[in-house]
Amino acid sequence: MDKNNGQNFFTTDFSKFFDVTRMMADLKMPGLDVDQLMAAQRRNIEALSAANQLAFEGFQQVARRQSELVRQTIQETSAMLNNAGTTNPEDTMTKGAELTRTAMEKSLANMRELSEMMAKANYEAVEVLTTRMNEGLEELRGLMQATDKKE
Repeated sequence: MDKNNGQNFFTTDFSKFFDVTRMMADLKMPGLDVDQLMAAQRRNIEALSAANQLAFEGFQQVARRQSELVRQTIQETSAMLNNAGTTNPEDTMTKGAELTRTAMEKSLANMRELSEMMAKANYEAVEVLTTRMNEGLEELRGLMQATDKKE
C-alpha cells in the first residue's frame, strides 16, 4: 500500500505553492528592480546551459576522435605485423625497433591532438561563463549607479 496516497514527491508541481517572482515583487526593497534581477538570473542560467552544452560537445568530439585513433592503430598494427614476416633475425629486430619508434611518435602526436581538443572545448565553455560574469558585473554596476541617482 502506498503511504503517500498516490502522491509522488518528484512529480509534485511546487510552483502551485510558491511563486518566486511574486514573492520577490512583494518584498518591495527600495532600489531593487525585481524584473531586472530575474532577467539577470535567467541570463546566468542560459550562459551556464550554453557552457555545459559546449563542454558536452567537446567531450563527444574527443570521444569520437579517440575511437577513430584506436581503430586506425589496430588497422596499422595488423598491417605491420602481416608485413613483418622475415626469416632474418637481424632484419626482424631492425624492423621491430623502427615499428616501435613509429608507434611511440604516433601515440605522442595522438595524445597531443586529443589534449588540444580538450583544452579548446574547456576554453570555449569557460569563455561563455567569463563573458556572462563580466556582463553581470556591468549590470550590477549599472543598477548601483541607478540606485545612487534615485537617492
